Parts: sequence; C-alpha cells; structure tokens
Amino acid sequence: MSPPTLRFGLLLFPGYQWLDAAGTADYINNHSRAMVKLMGVPQEVIDKAPVIEWHYISNNFKPIQASSGPPQIPTNTYKDCPELDYLLIPGPNPADPLPEGCAEFLRERFADPKLKELLLVCTASLAIAPTGILDGYHVCSNKTVLRSMALAGRLYKKVHWIGDRRWHIDGKVWSSAGTTAGIDLAAEFARQHFDKEIVELGKNVAEYRSNPSHPDPFAFILDGIKLD
Repeated sequence: MSPPTLRFGLLLFPGYQWLDAAGTADYINNHSRAMVKLMGVPQEVIDKAPVIEWHYISNNFKPIQASSGPPQIPTNTYKDCPELDYLLIPGPNPADPLPEGCAEFLRERFADPKLKELLLVCTASLAIAPTGILDGYHVCSNKTVLRSMALAGRLYKKVHWIGDRRWHIDGKVWSSAGTTAGIDLAAEFARQHFDKEIVELGKNVAEYRSNPSHPDPFAFILDGIKLD
C-alpha cells in the first residue's frame, strides 16, 4: 500500500520571522517518511509515516529574505501552486502590505474544501486578517504586537483575538502566539494527524516536549488590554 502524500504549502512573505517557518515546518517534516527512514527503525514503522511534499510560495520566483538566515527560493507562485492539503504561514511585519495577488490567493485557497487546515504562526494572523478569511474565528497571535496594535486602535475587529492561549484551533484555522509557539502548534498537529509511534519518534529526534495551549506563561503581556 502506498503511503499517504500530504501536500504542504509554505507562504513566503518578505521579512517573515525565519523561526516561524523553519521551526514549525521542520518539526512537522520530522514525521515524514523520508526523515523516519533515517532514524534506524524497522520497515513496519517507516510504513506508518506519510510522504510530505513542500511547496514554497510567493508572488514571483525572486529570492525572499527572511528576518535572518539565507534567502529563500520560492518553488511556486500564487498562479501555479498545486492543490494543497495544508497551508502554513509564518509571521511578517503586519504593517507591511501583502504582496500583489496574495489576498486573492488566500481567499481562493481558504474557500477550497481540499484545503484541510490553515496554520498561522505569530503575526501571520494579524497580517492576513484584513483579507476577511479569519472573520468570526477565534485566533492567537503575537501578544506584544497584539498589545501594540490594540493600544494604537489598529486591531482588525472582525476576528476574535485570543490573549491567553499559546495556540488555538478553531475549525480549519490553527493559530499560534509568539515565534516558538509555532513549534507547539506543529507538535499538536502531529499528535492529531500522525501515528502515535511516529509522533514519539518526532519528539525524540527533536528532543522536545511541547507546551500546552493553556496556561500560557506569556498571557501577562496583554493584562488590561481589550482585544474586542
């Protein structure tokens, strides 16, 4: 029997936080068949792991510079991106406008029933909220930026912003708070989607024990701040 193939898209915004993408994507990818093969486990364990394809998406094929690290080379544009099962978005500066064509791409893909889940890390939720696709959803984001935007009266009000969770799931919207919370979101994604034995391998190879959604030790950042 052929292993399932999961098609992930990673949206690349100029100046996005590198760890938002690298930490979350790499943790998920540790559960792929290609990675599990490297772990010295029996074939019957390898057979439980999915094949994971990654597509790196931008509005054109120009290299994207993240907050640090080497330039990232897109593999697909908004126009030629194949069907996706999951779309992962790392956080850019939410004050920056979305690249040309991005809002339309997001609306189209989010409405597509083939897209099972949208994974948002850090400020990604704040950046894409004005597209309207998060309207009515309960969503996490970076608390320091949430605080700053709330005090400036610049929060997009059609989203129910959550101030006391490290990550949250609302329907097909999976969102996380600060940068490292994306790894916790990835760990919960793995727990809900992959075989238990593969999940344990993923934990051990990363030597990481994930944090729960609640209590959130950084909730104090939003003390006294009204998000609604």
